Amino acid sequence: MDQSKIYHFVGIKGSGMSALALILHDKGFDVQGSDVNKFFFTQENLEKAHIPIYVFNENNIKENMIIIAGNAFPDTHEEIVRARELGLKVIRYHDFLGELSNQFTSVSITGSHGKTSTTGLLSHVLSGIEKTSYLIGDGTGHGEEDAEYFVLEACEYRRHFLAYQTDYALITNIDFDHPDYYTSIEDVEEAFQTFASHIKKAVFACGDDERLQNLQVAVPVVFYGFGNNNDFQAKNLVRTTEGSSFDVYVRGDYYGQFTIPSFGKHNVQNALGVIAFCHYEGVNQDKVAERLKSFSGVKRRFTEKQVMDTVIIDDYAHHPAEIKATLDAARQKYPDREIVAVFQPHTFTRTVALLSEFGEALDLADFVYLCEIFTSAREQSGTITIEDLLDKTEKGVSVVSEEDMSPLLKHRGSVFVFMGAGDVEKFEHAFESLLSQTKAQY
Repeated sequence: MDQSKIYHFVGIKGSGMSALALILHDKGFDVQGSDVNKFFFTQENLEKAHIPIYVFNENNIKENMIIIAGNAFPDTHEEIVRARELGLKVIRYHDFLGELSNQFTSVSITGSHGKTSTTGLLSHVLSGIEKTSYLIGDGTGHGEEDAEYFVLEACEYRRHFLAYQTDYALITNIDFDHPDYYTSIEDVEEAFQTFASHIKKAVFACGDDERLQNLQVAVPVVFYGFGNNNDFQAKNLVRTTEGSSFDVYVRGDYYGQFTIPSFGKHNVQNALGVIAFCHYEGVNQDKVAERLKSFSGVKRRFTEKQVMDTVIIDDYAHHPAEIKATLDAARQKYPDREIVAVFQPHTFTRTVALLSEFGEALDLADFVYLCEIFTSAREQSGTITIEDLLDKTEKGVSVVSEEDMSPLLKHRGSVFVFMGAGDVEKFEHAFESLLSQTKAQY
């Protein structure tokens, strides 16, 4: 890496890109970037760090720059074209991150679901004990001077994670997703198998996932989970409205009791993966237990707020397995409250491929409201409508819009779980505004 160069990020508001920009900034590099003229929550940390953000324009590209290009932008993008005309180095996000990770004791966190929460958890635990840099998929990045560890989220989309050859990997699960790219669950499994074969020291994998049990790699595979087949096993789980406590056994021997202030069985599994990694690296057990207790979560993962007597939960869940996990967490924290799911599907291809599974997952709520399928540059249209998904739910009530969230008012005082990977926040804000307007009526 060259301290004399300016690192320009094409698509700096992307969750991974913004986090990487923050890491380089923290390490003293000159960083700037460009994106569309639309607000994204990821830009808040960039602005706090005084990192310049420009609107896409070929004139942003100057001599003496290294260009880091977001994976969403093709080689025909005007800034990338200009960079190549000037003979500048252009490197894709995942390739740059792969090169960066080789400078540290590195651990990549991946999986079809749960990778952002688990990356956030390991980053929180490890950074409170050892010098650690980290990149989390919610847009959070931190570069520590003289860091020993580097924790990074590794995304499986389009096999981008194959650019990483880290010392360790932690894999949460394998599930069918991204049907616009992967052809089958076997195709997904093959990608994870290839990724794991690149790992240098050890793989930590959730042994409760049957497909992860099939991993064949040259390095040790350490399994964690609830089942008796796991090297690190959680027993005596106690779930309360304050969080979860459990005992950990290492290959049958009692290791210790741990408590996390989060909800849902999936978060216990995530914590087990972190405990297993720290045990393998010889990190102090008592310090790990203490750090686990203070983890406050990552952005857009079970983020809560209260508006008068109504609870609003914001979550990134956009796959049936994630919806089930989020609603399980809501039931644990609010066992005596009515749970209302408000879901915005993300991509037409995913909705078509998993239509029945979405209906089954959403029906774990007491009532279901749907928003129109999110459209983006990736997918503008499809062969399915939101009504098709509504027909697949038994608890489905209606489709709501940003202009009319009034159907939700009949459940005022309930727990509303807004879920989606698109711009579901706009529906939350519309509902919050409506609640505030109707306050005088109650």
